[in-house]
Amino acid sequence: MLRDSRSARTSPRPDPLPQAGKGQARGSDTRRGPESPYAWLRLAASVALSTIGGVGMWSVVVVLPAVQAEFGTARAGASLPYTLAMIGFVFGGIITGRLADRFGIVLPVVGGTVMLGVGYVAASFAATLWQFALVHGVMIGLLGSSATFGPIVADVSHWFTRRRGIAVAIAASGSYLAGTVWPPVVQHFVATVGWRQTYLGIALFCVATMLPLVLVLRPRLPGHGSEAAAAAAARPPRAIRGMSPAMLQALLVVAGICCCVAMSMPQVHIVAYCADLGYGTRHGAQMLSAMLGFGIVSRLASGWVMDRIGGLPTLLVGSTLQALSLLLYLPFNGLVSLYVVSALFGLFQGGIVPSYAMIVREYFPPREAGVRVGLVFSATLAGMALGGWMSGAIYDATGSYRAAFLNGIGWNLANIAIALVLLRLGRGAPRLSAPAGRAAAGS
Repeated sequence: MLRDSRSARTSPRPDPLPQAGKGQARGSDTRRGPESPYAWLRLAASVALSTIGGVGMWSVVVVLPAVQAEFGTARAGASLPYTLAMIGFVFGGIITGRLADRFGIVLPVVGGTVMLGVGYVAASFAATLWQFALVHGVMIGLLGSSATFGPIVADVSHWFTRRRGIAVAIAASGSYLAGTVWPPVVQHFVATVGWRQTYLGIALFCVATMLPLVLVLRPRLPGHGSEAAAAAAARPPRAIRGMSPAMLQALLVVAGICCCVAMSMPQVHIVAYCADLGYGTRHGAQMLSAMLGFGIVSRLASGWVMDRIGGLPTLLVGSTLQALSLLLYLPFNGLVSLYVVSALFGLFQGGIVPSYAMIVREYFPPREAGVRVGLVFSATLAGMALGGWMSGAIYDATGSYRAAFLNGIGWNLANIAIALVLLRLGRGAPRLSAPAGRAAAGS
């Protein structure tokens, strides 16, 4: 028996199965399994897709002042395209997550890429604010960029076991890479050629770069779609004492909304805030870029932390630090201090969203990852949408962003409370019973 085991380890590849088809032979190739070199290549392609496709979340933030001036609307009205785009993300993430669970990630990402290109072309020809807003909500948010966020993170989680935390954090960093790269690029072209021509360029760039990247994601995990394979690849999910899966999912959705209502205040309005203070939109775009750049550092660090302490403790730490950084915006509004506070905000809060994906993988079956991660991530985007609109409305009512920052802090405290409750109820709770035949080896 020892000889057989040693022979299996040293064999260059598994023996082909008798009469196996082409797909089965590929499925037996460990070079395409979890933690394999291909898994890391797939992760890199996923990050690139998320970074490019994430333009749907950030371009409208940068063009907000130009759109407000062209269509002659108030700040809350100018925030409407962003709000509708986030609402589109909410439902799009759920839909594309379910499609990814059933058919794999390629179908939703290809469809999203095509609609992203069509959406930016349509937005560039918008004659009214409502046309501009509806295109962002339906084509860019619902049918476009949503496929490159939650579903991609959920797909990556299937390809890693021992390093799932850092892999999920890297994948989730794509949206922040988008926020780091796109705002200064969009701001440059808006200032030189106008926002309409900039949108046409975005459409062409997305289609030309994303479709080739999708080809990397064509192979599927060996045994993907098989209940037995999914069972063998993961330990039984954990339990929360006295809480059903539906209740846990609902609380995670509420937590996602709360944390991102708070998160949206500086992320959505920092450009306009700097313009109001007389610093100009260029400094605001740079602050947003710095904020999200440091958010990438935070997300990568949170991945390392999640692999050691789990998703719920990481959520609590990130949410607490985010509340502290929001407080710093109240006494400091100088140009240099705003750069520093924005960098700290990014550094403190970047690990919050990836922690939800880790929590889902810890407390729910792997076969439900796509739709459940999509649902929680959609809730975070709903929070961004609500918070973006709410902050604009508060600004219109008060003439200042101070009350909007206080509003964000209040929502953040609610998120902290949910994390504390879940952490306390989940401490020491046993794992759910495993289905018959589940392998003993864990993820």
